[in-house]
Amino acid sequence: LLCPTTILSEQHYRTAKERLEQFGVRVAVINRFRTPLQVKDILRRVKEGEIDMLIGTHRILSDDVVYKDLGLLILDEEQRFGVEHKEKIKDKFRNIDVITLSATPIPRTLNMSLSGIRDISIIETPPRDRLPIQTYISEESDQLFKDVISRELARGGQAFVVYNRVESIEEFASYLRNLLPNVKIGVAHGQMQEKLLENIISRLYNNEYNVLVATTLIENGINLPLANTMVVVDADRLGLSQLYQLRGRIGRSDRLSYAYLTYTKDKMINEDAYKRLETMREFSQLGSGFKIAMRDLEIRGAGNIFGKEQHGHIEKVGYDMYVKLLNEEVKEIRGEKINKKSDVKLEINLSAFISEDYIEDGEQRVVYYTRIGDLQSKDELNELISSLEDGYGQVPQEIINLCKFAYLRNIAGQFKVKRIVINKLESVVYLEKDEKIIDERLANKLNEFNGRLSFDNNIKIKFTLNGTILERLDKMIKFFECEELN
Repeated sequence: LLCPTTILSEQHYRTAKERLEQFGVRVAVINRFRTPLQVKDILRRVKEGEIDMLIGTHRILSDDVVYKDLGLLILDEEQRFGVEHKEKIKDKFRNIDVITLSATPIPRTLNMSLSGIRDISIIETPPRDRLPIQTYISEESDQLFKDVISRELARGGQAFVVYNRVESIEEFASYLRNLLPNVKIGVAHGQMQEKLLENIISRLYNNEYNVLVATTLIENGINLPLANTMVVVDADRLGLSQLYQLRGRIGRSDRLSYAYLTYTKDKMINEDAYKRLETMREFSQLGSGFKIAMRDLEIRGAGNIFGKEQHGHIEKVGYDMYVKLLNEEVKEIRGEKINKKSDVKLEINLSAFISEDYIEDGEQRVVYYTRIGDLQSKDELNELISSLEDGYGQVPQEIINLCKFAYLRNIAGQFKVKRIVINKLESVVYLEKDEKIIDERLANKLNEFNGRLSFDNNIKIKFTLNGTILERLDKMIKFFECEELN
């Protein structure tokens, strides 16, 4: 099990030892808290197969770590590893199973999962009794530090203050000690000596510190149920996944917790930083990691699938449009035909929508609206209606109408259609005005049904069809499928 920080590796080691050793699984850990002699002994036992599970930081990627029969690699907090590290892992460990874990996958990884290159599973159920973290965006001030920390200590809790500059962290801690003279404040950062850092973390767990001033070192591995208030200094300088991971250090019990994302007074925040802070405030409910990762993907872009860049601009098009453009580009490179569709306007006097009574969950309604909008064939249409029926019961006519509208719009778009009108009085198709040559398939159809279909000035096709609006809608669909009109 590979993890990015020493603290997290220790956390995993304690948990794995507690849960697995009773089943005879031999667990060991390598990190900078272990002496050279201890590491040497662990490496010998790993090579001889006396250890079943090895946990550690980047140290376990070293050439002197030899496994007797490695079968599974678990990569925790995947977003903390660079592409070069991941490529090294792939080269070093071939033909084994790999699981990567992340509350907020980087844009590159998320894009690869959404596009089907990698499998993805989402855990949305929070632990029992967890409550959403109340998140606020505020200017830094003495009063803020006094109020929020005092309030947390008054209910017997602990607090984190994230200050991500090692060179001045001690100076900042002194400022807090002057501000809160009766509060026991500890300091932790990644450049500390191993024993000192281990001692501070242990004292924090033993409740000898009320407040821990730390860098983003605490982003992973700290599991402190009493800590339910966090203040992040200069939050606008941190990444979205970092902010989400940091916020996850609090609220790990049944108490209501509070996160304050602060920025320097009177500072002008740039657009991307503002989007990140707003995203954190917007997605404060439990299990928001995937949504935050999706927003990060839109803000930063998807990066290169085969290159080193872990993110890259999607600009203003949004993720859905980006994927469509990417698919079109791939088809063009392969020499496949790309159907350029016009934006067909439908004027059909029938109700077409998904009601809240049928699908209560708003996100699921959006998912189905998206699927309906992409319908390209009769098989896809029938399959979607069957899926709705299996999940939600008998499908209302309004949704069936919506599916038919979307399908008609997509197939008619292939014929340079601009507008379709079906009402009590007429059934008319308008072509784009600059299309002087009609598609051969439609031309054959017009000749075949001369008398019932009239063609006017290469712009308008007027249908003379019997039946209700719904029946004429079905016949219109058949026309553009180039099937027989019965």
